Amino acid sequence: MTPAWSYALASVIGLSGVSLIGITLISSNRTRVQQFVFIMVSLAVGAMFGDTFIHLLPESFRSASSLTPFYILAGILIFFLLEKFLLWRHEHIPHYGNCVHPVGYMNLVADGLHNFIDGLLIGSSYLVSLPVGLATTLAVLLHEIPQEIGDFGVLLHAGFPPTQAIWLNFLSALLAIVGALTALITGEIVKTVPEAILPLTAGGFIYIAGSDLVPELHKERDAAKSVVQLLAIGAGIGLMWLLTLIHS
Repeated sequence: MTPAWSYALASVIGLSGVSLIGITLISSNRTRVQQFVFIMVSLAVGAMFGDTFIHLLPESFRSASSLTPFYILAGILIFFLLEKFLLWRHEHIPHYGNCVHPVGYMNLVADGLHNFIDGLLIGSSYLVSLPVGLATTLAVLLHEIPQEIGDFGVLLHAGFPPTQAIWLNFLSALLAIVGALTALITGEIVKTVPEAILPLTAGGFIYIAGSDLVPELHKERDAAKSVVQLLAIGAGIGLMWLLTLIHS
């Protein structure tokens, strides 16, 4: 097994495990954790922007493909369409007694797809280099934590018992392993795959951070918390920069 395979599989397995641990903690003390969601979202914004502009874009243009700008734009459009689907899943559907609300199943399908894409991005990043893979893994981890909080809440609201919601969410997270394996197998057969996936990832991160996460931060109007948000964004960017220094 090559180093890329070892690091990629260890990352996605660890990412799945962190998802399970995080959801378990949330289920035991959801109110307290919810108070710190704005900090985790801020860290995610900094990490995603930092990973994009410090790692992904420079690495993408280093490969010097004339299609790189179009891959970036395609990444933005793909995640725009994915969000359209995720918004559609939240359309009003009447409840029927004690049955699980259909939106719960929709959430599992969408979250599974998202985790598969995360695994695909992580696996492809490790094929390029260890620093790029680590940076992408960290960025995915930081934006995955607040997302998992939201997904867990949707499952509870849909009518799943807490224990069942935890395990279903964990099984959905395991699709990241499938995504990583897909990227590793395909990437070693077709060497141009990472060259396309990295700018697609950059476009996706730009869209998610700028379109979804930043507007969430603006909902917080308290001055002190806004300062904390800014510091957390800076910390996320700093983590990406630190990874560059460590592996330079």
